[in-house]
Amino acid sequence: MLAFNSIICGLLALTAGPLTATQLTAPRGLAEVLRAARWQHRVLLIGAPTAEQADFQHQKKLLAAEAKGLAERDFKVIEVSYDQLTPADRQYWTQQLGQPVTGFRVVLIGKDGGIKRTETQLLAPASLFGTVDKMPMRRREMRGGRPD
Repeated sequence: MLAFNSIICGLLALTAGPLTATQLTAPRGLAEVLRAARWQHRVLLIGAPTAEQADFQHQKKLLAAEAKGLAERDFKVIEVSYDQLTPADRQYWTQQLGQPVTGFRVVLIGKDGGIKRTETQLLAPASLFGTVDKMPMRRREMRGGRPD
């Protein structure tokens, strides 16, 4: 697992592909990470009050077992521990994404940057993949067409 300076910005990322030099540089805020992912990756945000929260840990394990499926669908998984968020990231999480900083959350963000699904309970990878695989962009990808 790659940490984006988890103490300072509270974001941890699991990447489906190899690490790149840009991922090892200065910490980036949530808004910047999501902006960089737009049109390149789907993003799954896993949020919880602390990184030790049971659902948070269980969701990570469920996804870790499905790394191939995540990679096939161009996913970036970002862990959001509310107690570690910077003020800017907390504001982005609550205001721009409309998510509370209480309880467990899973937020699916499409390649277009829009929120496609929000869950407050564990999200089974099969259900996640089912949601994504119904999207027009993903259908074009599966047919070998251009995603955009």
